[in-house]
Amino acid sequence: VCPPASAEAIAASVIAAGFTGLYLDANAISPQRVARIGQTLADAGATFVDGGIIGGPAWKPKETWLYLSGKDAGVIADCLSNGPLETKIIGDEIGKASALKMCYAAYSKGTTALLTAILATAESLGVRDELYRQWDSDDPNFSAQANRRTTRVTAKAWRFEGEMREISSTFEEAGLPNGFHQAAAEIYHRMAGFKDVAETPRLEDVLESILK
Repeated sequence: VCPPASAEAIAASVIAAGFTGLYLDANAISPQRVARIGQTLADAGATFVDGGIIGGPAWKPKETWLYLSGKDAGVIADCLSNGPLETKIIGDEIGKASALKMCYAAYSKGTTALLTAILATAESLGVRDELYRQWDSDDPNFSAQANRRTTRVTAKAWRFEGEMREISSTFEEAGLPNGFHQAAAEIYHRMAGFKDVAETPRLEDVLESILK
């Protein structure tokens, strides 16, 4: 597991070391990309399994899932059977686990980027307070949730940029418009400066970074 941009480099280093064992790629990358990496490893003599992680760090059972696909997915599932990470095999096809991850994150992280962009636009046009009042007339908790989602994502925004581009490629491969998540990638790119900030930034600082 590594940032999406490094998936090929990690696989290449493993191949260069002469590894021919069982290799799990659980990165947030498109199914077509994971298929290429899997083929490269298979050609080098390794056994490949595709994985997709949904959830945060696996501290407690039933909170984090590792979806697996590939003919040897059961071996990986057996290795992790005694820990808090939940595993689920969803087929023999390489790319299926990554496809599920892409579709899930397309909503969960994609909508966070959309909310951030909406708040920044409302701030720029001077209607953020009015937007909050309208949101809260529909759902009393929505404005507070939008603010929390926008500020809490900042520490990981540098990594989510690459993930959004992978989702964009996934949509394009499926014959769908890919502009939604190209734009989301740009939103996360603009928040990348919060990577090493010790505390959660103020909403105003986040919106300023989006509007730069």
